[in-house]
Amino acid sequence: MSKNFPPERIRNFSIIAHIDHGKSTLADRFLEITGAVDTRKRQAQQLDSMDLERERGITIKAAAVSLTTMVHGEEYLLNLIDTPGHVDFAYEVEKSLQACEGALLLIDAAQGIQAQTVANASLAMEQDMTIIPVFNKVDLPHARPEEIEDELENTLVLERDLAIKCSAKTGLGVPEIIEAIVDRIPAPEGDPEAPLRALIFDAKYDEYRGIVVYLRIVDGTIRKGDMVHMLGADADYEAVELGKFTPVAVPHKQLSVGEVGYFISNIKRLEDVRVGDTMTVAKGERAAALTGYREPQPMVWCGIYPVSSGDFENLRAALNQLKLNDSSIIFEPESSDALGFGFRCGFLGLLHMEIVQERLERESGIDVVQTAPTVPYRMVMNDGEVKDIHSPGELPDPTQFQEIHEPIVTTHILVPATNIGVIMSMCSERRGKFLRQEHLSANRVMLTWDLPLAEIIFDFYDKLKSGTKGYGTMNFEEPRFEAAKLVKLRILVSGTEADALSVICHHSDTQRRGRAVLKVLRKEIPRHQFEVALQAAVGGKIVARESIRALSKNVTAKCYGGDISRKRKLLQKQKEGKKRMKNIGNVEVPQKAFLAVLSTDDS
Repeated sequence: MSKNFPPERIRNFSIIAHIDHGKSTLADRFLEITGAVDTRKRQAQQLDSMDLERERGITIKAAAVSLTTMVHGEEYLLNLIDTPGHVDFAYEVEKSLQACEGALLLIDAAQGIQAQTVANASLAMEQDMTIIPVFNKVDLPHARPEEIEDELENTLVLERDLAIKCSAKTGLGVPEIIEAIVDRIPAPEGDPEAPLRALIFDAKYDEYRGIVVYLRIVDGTIRKGDMVHMLGADADYEAVELGKFTPVAVPHKQLSVGEVGYFISNIKRLEDVRVGDTMTVAKGERAAALTGYREPQPMVWCGIYPVSSGDFENLRAALNQLKLNDSSIIFEPESSDALGFGFRCGFLGLLHMEIVQERLERESGIDVVQTAPTVPYRMVMNDGEVKDIHSPGELPDPTQFQEIHEPIVTTHILVPATNIGVIMSMCSERRGKFLRQEHLSANRVMLTWDLPLAEIIFDFYDKLKSGTKGYGTMNFEEPRFEAAKLVKLRILVSGTEADALSVICHHSDTQRRGRAVLKVLRKEIPRHQFEVALQAAVGGKIVARESIRALSKNVTAKCYGGDISRKRKLLQKQKEGKKRMKNIGNVEVPQKAFLAVLSTDDS
């Protein structure tokens, strides 16, 4: 596929859906029908290139691919961007949609409209995109497309006649989807004669080629050998290689209006490429910058430290490299008494955090320790200054601030009507505020609650799944900050504060939370030659305590009788030795104990 297409025969579209509704499988059928992949090299989830994606069966990174197909006797170029479905990767979806004119909204014909379906459809509607509803898995015996058509009209206000029924697994209805893409999605608008203006929507680091930049051409044309200028980074580069993904990278002499492809210029400095930046000509009239992307808002923060202190600079380089490919990571250096030097990192959610840690260890070979995740807090200081903090260690003395605000998220929970009671009690236990209840169909309900983010990031999703036998789904909006009565729960090990184990929690929950943490620590910390006191404290007040008994040895075993004072002397000597050891000995806290604070249950 080496030829260039006029804009009227190009279609840029995304596939958006709830997790596990069949996006990657539908993308596989497109590749198969358009002949993009050799039959001998075909594999499931063709666009999921990372090992992690294949192991977990989820899409983590959006992937771009260019396909050619014949429709109505004419050849068309279809640029597909496959997107993730998990709530943690909504930023990837938002970035991808900005490079498209239309989207396929994939809905499981058995499960129906889920929380992420609503969220992704709203994202597409905000950008005035053409949405084509597609009911997937209609070949399943328990598919219920007629009921879902009602949900489509009631929940998303989309006409039922627009929906296309298909089975991505068998290929049923897929040719009709391709026709609908050509007929319904508008061609890209842009001026081929105007100065070059291209959106950088992604990038990745290649050890041999430098940084590979993913482009969507908005105006003008870029040719091999052209000098280009990146407006945000204020740097000039030569187009050493241009091309498209089909899905393998195929070099091209030029990319024009509406086309999606890649750009290589042997760029070695990571800071020179910014996702969302605008690329234009280096000389002559430069185009105005495109809107770009809003800054991602981290929902969860945690400390990441190298196991070996000598790996600190290697960890910095690995994080910089990862940020290029995943612009939603935010990090800043920090230090801890227990763990040394590391980074405070912000993520979009717990799964995102887990994926980043695993990618760091796999792609850079660095062993890392992760502290317990926390959410961001906002403080109003005594002088009126507003200050954001990302870890309990940053929380100042209560006399220095007026109030502390915590993030509250409006959460939409879709559940079967029979499980409403379970979810209502779960939300009220977590200091939730009920907003409304909407019936999507006879047996499906959407509950909307305002919940503190700190109460739902750990185990809420697991509890939701078990409480609804797997049928419940949830999605939350961006957080806003509200004042709350929060305190810092300090964990003391032998009188010394373990800064990495401290947490910020609601004052009504300190005793239960402290006791739960200490019970786990008691199991995780090995016994020493002296008794180890574990305490949870708020300010100077101890709210919970556990003790780890000392290792004991029977020093009187060799006394076969005789004067009792001999035994007393030996016991006294042992007691003094233990006392001296306690004064000079350090308590070793194993690394796995740092995750003990994740437990929010007494169990």
